[in-house]
Amino acid sequence: MPSHLSADRPAAPPPGRGPVDALITQTRRLKGEVDAVRRDAQGDGTNPRERWQRALCELALHQLNDLDEHLAQLRDGPPAPPPPTDGATVPAPRGGSLLSRVGSAEWHLLTDEANWSGELYEILGRDPASAPLTLDELPSLVLDEDRPKLTSMVTDCLVDARRIDGEFRIVRPGGEIRTVHMMGEPVLGSDGGTISMWAVLRDVSELRRSQREVSETRDSLQAQRQRAQSEHRLAVELQEAVLPPWRGSLRLPHQGPAALELAARHLPSATSTLIGGDWYDALELPDGETLLSVGDLTGHGVAVASGVAMLLGAVRGMAMAGTEPGPLLEKLNQLLDTTVQPALGSAVCCRYRPGTRSLVWAQAGHPAPLLFRGGTGRRLGAPAGVLLGATSGAGYGQAEVTLDVGDLLLLHTDGLVPGHSAATAADRLLDLAPRFGAADSAQDCVRTVMEEFGVTEREDDACVLVVRVAA
Repeated sequence: MPSHLSADRPAAPPPGRGPVDALITQTRRLKGEVDAVRRDAQGDGTNPRERWQRALCELALHQLNDLDEHLAQLRDGPPAPPPPTDGATVPAPRGGSLLSRVGSAEWHLLTDEANWSGELYEILGRDPASAPLTLDELPSLVLDEDRPKLTSMVTDCLVDARRIDGEFRIVRPGGEIRTVHMMGEPVLGSDGGTISMWAVLRDVSELRRSQREVSETRDSLQAQRQRAQSEHRLAVELQEAVLPPWRGSLRLPHQGPAALELAARHLPSATSTLIGGDWYDALELPDGETLLSVGDLTGHGVAVASGVAMLLGAVRGMAMAGTEPGPLLEKLNQLLDTTVQPALGSAVCCRYRPGTRSLVWAQAGHPAPLLFRGGTGRRLGAPAGVLLGATSGAGYGQAEVTLDVGDLLLLHTDGLVPGHSAATAADRLLDLAPRFGAADSAQDCVRTVMEEFGVTEREDDACVLVVRVAA
């Protein structure tokens, strides 16, 4: 930062107007583009990422405004000093032209004389008619905790003849605190000794405020990401703890001849990092019967995963106590209706009796099971039943169907066939009947479903449970 007052070298000539004008034009065009990005980043203020993006744009605009004004001053030269104000206190510079926020000063060692530009009076809130403060008097404007910084900078410049670059906070008349950035260098005499200190001082309060906002919003965004990661890990752990531990095929009952062969799959969402509320279950009951169920609780994340855990616990407990599917769904509806955080859910609950190969089932606003037999498939006629949690005191009907050896039952949640309505999704699944008829196992049928629909990106989780009557 060459000084215009240095005794050992002449002042550099000002740059040509043409190159500087070109830089000013480029800077102002860039300001317009950044401002457009800032407007696009406007939101309701609740999203940490949007706040961070907006803060970065505002910081960039502050810096581009500074650059624009610096270039203008470089082109036009220093402004004329302001007229005297008859003792009135100069108002604090706020935004606007940077010319009111950059000043210069020189302090002479031999005479203890100080020379200030008019802009420096504005920055420090001093009366332009008053005498400039000496280096001994300048610390009186500085916050107590920042005075050592200023003292160290002045010492480095005057004693060690080093250039200085640092910041300190000042207290303006009225108690307002502003941040000042000072760059300075020693002015050398003909004998090489320091005769004065010359410095440029700049009010960077708004710039530092923007930088703090960027830092705070970045920290907020990082904290949100960490919370989301923690929530996702917890939701995954809850889901893994709740869903049946078996993988591949399962045969029930565990003891004696197997009556049912089962296979299932959970398909996570491809667009959300949060765990959804889809679930499936198969449970051997004390009387030799089997509970089959699938369902979906609205929402995502830990709250939904814990809600699924609550529902599945209730389903298993009531089924173990002998509750039939219809009354069981009535109890689930009451449970959701009385929870602190109301939620909606859908479900199919089936009870299979191997002695008669009969399936008693009920549904709550959920796609009906699909029955495949002899290379063809059909939907089971659904009994009445509304969504769980939709209304108090709802009743749920039951239906019963007799199955044959070799029959295949497919239960699924919404979203298994992405981009299609429930009716169309069922039709697409029924089209797989010939392939199901040629399959050797329930697991092969699940693989068939995955080949058709598993590779498609889905907006929400989905589950499929395939049950084949073995005996």
